[in-house]
Amino acid sequence: MAHRSKRYRAGVEHLDRQKSYGVEEALDVLSSFPPPKFDETVELAVRLGIDPKKSDQLVRGSVSLPRGIGKQKRVVVFAEGEKAEEALAAGAVEVGSAELAKKVQEGWTDFDVAIATPDMMRHVGKLGRILGPQGKMPSPKSGTVTTDVTTAVSEFAAGKIEFRTDSGANVHVPVGKRSFAKEDLRENIEAFLEHLRNLRPPAAKGAFLMAATLTSSMSPGIKLEVR
Repeated sequence: MAHRSKRYRAGVEHLDRQKSYGVEEALDVLSSFPPPKFDETVELAVRLGIDPKKSDQLVRGSVSLPRGIGKQKRVVVFAEGEKAEEALAAGAVEVGSAELAKKVQEGWTDFDVAIATPDMMRHVGKLGRILGPQGKMPSPKSGTVTTDVTTAVSEFAAGKIEFRTDSGANVHVPVGKRSFAKEDLRENIEAFLEHLRNLRPPAAKGAFLMAATLTSSMSPGIKLEVR
């Protein structure tokens, strides 16, 4: 049996494990948990009614939450010429083409998001085995392969989040910090759930949002009512 901290066990006392809570009530429960000595990230996990083995049912995308997530992200951009200059001006921590791809191939991945202009995919395509497992591979579906590098860098650096279903048909995203006002967390959670509903694949059958859990870095999970 996994060892649970005293703080975790104290949090469980505030929670009805059999109940699915509305967002407002779930945030009240979360705020009642004993806090640690750091500002926890609040996370949302959603199980979808899809078959993750079928490519036409996979869900992937990116979204800017209305209240942000309380974290600046390090963005690199694969671009040349004028687009490279635009990326640097927008706040990219590093910009390059073949030389940047070589640096990543040699093991450098000290960044959160990679963006590429379409013409750079001849270099970036070689990085799938490195960036793919880390969720950093540029993709048109997530908005990280684009000619509008200024907007992409600005949004992702400010906390725009990427997401995709895992092998269990789950999506995991940060929705803010525990220090956020309850109203801001509620707005972020509801905005993400609505965004997710709009991504329902045509091939998916039955209920789409099957279950959801709200948690913070050190807390028990709180079931959300989403169906």
